[in-house]
Amino acid sequence: MSMGAPGIRYAEVERETKETKVQVVLDLDGGSRQDVDTGIGFLDHMLKLMAFHGSFDLGVQCEGDLRVEDHHTVEDVGIVMGQAFKQAVDGSYGLVRYASNHSPMDDALVVVAVDISGRGYLVFDVPFTRETLGSLHTENVREFFQAFAMNAGITLHFHKIAGFNDHHLCEACFKGLGRAIHAATMHGERKGVSSTKGVVG
Repeated sequence: MSMGAPGIRYAEVERETKETKVQVVLDLDGGSRQDVDTGIGFLDHMLKLMAFHGSFDLGVQCEGDLRVEDHHTVEDVGIVMGQAFKQAVDGSYGLVRYASNHSPMDDALVVVAVDISGRGYLVFDVPFTRETLGSLHTENVREFFQAFAMNAGITLHFHKIAGFNDHHLCEACFKGLGRAIHAATMHGERKGVSSTKGVVG
């Protein structure tokens, strides 16, 4: 899962439990590589879209207990991706920190907002009507974002504005998160930490 020469904001994280073995490579200063294999085709598709629209390189390999269900794989991939994100931005001063966008996908429109706050928190207001998207259970979409937010130490908000197609709604969420991460991790004009406290977290 080599991603080539790493940039400055780069992380490699591995996590192994009795349920999953996950490896993640993340380069926030990349933008051309998406090498993802979780064993869940629809999740792979979403993560590739997230990385592409977020303009970062992402490598994910996961061996999970999919014979049981997809929950452990989805959650653990979120955990390790969150840990990798936290490592990649650690020590990066002068980040914009906040970003939000309206992400349309045909009938679907989702607002995604992010704060690289050092404090993990999720608000997910995107209801689905289908039980599955491919082999991904839609209830586990929230579990991914929850695990990612808590382990990355970021605040995430997702709010559905419009839409009836669950595939499109899910895609708008992942694309929107990628775009928001890209905007929030850019370097702004402010020097130092973007907090009146002097620290983030």
